[in-house]
Order: sequence, then C-alpha cells, then structure tokens
Amino acid sequence: MNYGVRKGSQEEQVGRLVLTGVLVIALPALPFGNYLLFPFTILTTWFHEMGHGLTAMLLGLDFERLVLLPNGSGYAESTSSGPLSAPSRALIAAGGPIGPSVFGAGLIIASSRREWWKPALLGLAAIIALSVVIWVRSLTGLIVLPLLAAGLIWIALKGKAWAQRFTLQFLGVLAALSMFRDWDYLFSEGGLIGGRAMPSDTAIMEQALFLPHWLWAGLIIAISGALIGFSLKYALNRQG
Repeated sequence: MNYGVRKGSQEEQVGRLVLTGVLVIALPALPFGNYLLFPFTILTTWFHEMGHGLTAMLLGLDFERLVLLPNGSGYAESTSSGPLSAPSRALIAAGGPIGPSVFGAGLIIASSRREWWKPALLGLAAIIALSVVIWVRSLTGLIVLPLLAAGLIWIALKGKAWAQRFTLQFLGVLAALSMFRDWDYLFSEGGLIGGRAMPSDTAIMEQALFLPHWLWAGLIIAISGALIGFSLKYALNRQG
C-alpha cells in the first residue's frame, strides 16, 4: 500500500511552496548566496517602484523614470500638470510597498494552473522589457532586467514544466517575503537612497493624511498579508 504524497495533491502543493519559501530565506546565508539573490533583489525593487509608477499613472500623472541602484534600492519619479491632492500622494506612496504583494499574489495564483504557466512567464517578461524601454534609466536596471526577461522567456519556451511552475512559485514567494525585508523601512521616517535623504513611503502618507506612519505601515502589512493569503489559499485549493 502506498502512503506517499499523491502527485498534484494539496499536500504536494504545500510542500512545494514551503520548500520555495525556505530556499528564498536560506539563500542569503549560503556562500555567495547574496550574489545569487542579487538579480532577484533588483526584481523585487522593480516590483516596488513599478507599484509607485503605475499607481501614479492610474491617477493621471506622467511616470517619468525608474532608477534601480546597485545596493538594491531605487526610486520612481512621476510628474503632474498641477497640484497633487493629499489622497493622491498617499495612494502613490502606498502603491510601492503593496506592489510586490500584488505581483507576488498574481504569480502564485498563476502557478496553480498548468495552462497559465507559460503565459504568466511571457507576460512578466514582456512587462519587464517594456519598462526597460520606457522608464528604466539606470545602468543596474538596464543590465539586470533584460537578463531576467530573457531568462523568463527561455524558461517559458524551452524549460520543463516543473521549471516553469517553480519559477512562478519562487518569484511569487520572493515578492511576498520582500515585505519583511522592507519591514524596518516601513516603520521608519526615511533613509538614504542614492545618497539622498528621502522620506519613507509611510512618512509621505503621514504627511498627506496626518495619521502616524507606523499606523500606515501596519495597514500596508495587513493588506499585503491578505493578498498573499488569498493567493496561497487559491493556489492550494486548485490542482492542475
């Protein structure tokens, strides 16, 4: 009698996602782990800054440029034709830290259905490539992002099915866990980015909407957690 885990079962799904999370967490502790993780650190920063930029676009602003720096930080710049309202400033600021969770949740959901694997990988590669052409204006971004996009295209077109699924799960969990990497930043008033003192996203929300930055940090974490929780529940309840 076989008491093993059935292929495609919920137990297998849980095991895959747990293994992916362990790998993401353990990589920095391995020899050269930070170097291996570097391209993906740049990618999670890209998720964050695209969150700012795309939110600005939805509110009618011009998304001007996205800068990714070698230390893993970055910033997005947008302009408006007139004064920006306080709620708009707050929404643009919130779009950054919530961005990785939105991307991560989408990738985790996409990993739950075999027919979604290839389109999701190609779609993410296309968005990355488009952003490089239109917005990315830094050497780090211009080198790392096209390589990542090319890798995603190769996996989508030439990779085995397990590699396609693992890539979606790895990037989804990586984006989700980046929230914890930014924990100190969310609960701070600001820091140095590119040698410039800049307020944190939650400090900008505090300036716009008056409530303390730590309250906005808690709300962002709650929203991000809900997005990831929903995506994991969906993925674990779907097989195929």
